[in-house]
Amino acid sequence: MRLALAAVVIAVASATPSLAQAPRPFPGAGAPPDPPKAAAPSQTPAPAAAKPAPAPATTSAPKAQPADPANGPPTATVVFPIFPGAQFLGSYNAGMGQRYLLYGTRNVYLDVVTFYRDVLKDRGTEVFTAPATHMFQQRFREETMAFPPGVTVKDWTYQSKGYPNPRAGVQPERFPTVIMIVPPPPAAAAAQPPGSSAPPPVK
Repeated sequence: MRLALAAVVIAVASATPSLAQAPRPFPGAGAPPDPPKAAAPSQTPAPAAAKPAPAPATTSAPKAQPADPANGPPTATVVFPIFPGAQFLGSYNAGMGQRYLLYGTRNVYLDVVTFYRDVLKDRGTEVFTAPATHMFQQRFREETMAFPPGVTVKDWTYQSKGYPNPRAGVQPERFPTVIMIVPPPPAAAAAQPPGSSAPPPVK
């Protein structure tokens, strides 16, 4: 599983509502979703447990779509199961037809990891312990993909009060757990057999 490509230590959100300092949830993402009208409460940056490898280069600068929790991508587009009750936070261009999809949930990290272990029938890999980050990756095909398809779960309560909700005045104000889903490219997703919710895990 190309873990070297999976540099997914999510950067801590800034309290300043400017595009230059707003949350950059994962390497390779361009400008973040539109910031809230009111500044989010400040939080202490969480140090990375290990120096991540650089994300794959793309031919053009990635572009972000404004966060729209009420109108996230269709389930068929996401491909992987969405944690029940999770709120859509934003979408980033990963390159080669793929996107980084970010979701926030009130549930604790271990509950979310257990859910994906059960539904994907895959134990996944804990790639960092502080902050706790668990990955469920599928087979990476360098010729057709910019990033390994899969699900990454991150505990955002490590030296932090949680990931700020991009919608000002909407509850919850912060999410203790953040989920990043990277679907396979459209052509690969269309090749999945009817009724399947995700590609088979790499053994």
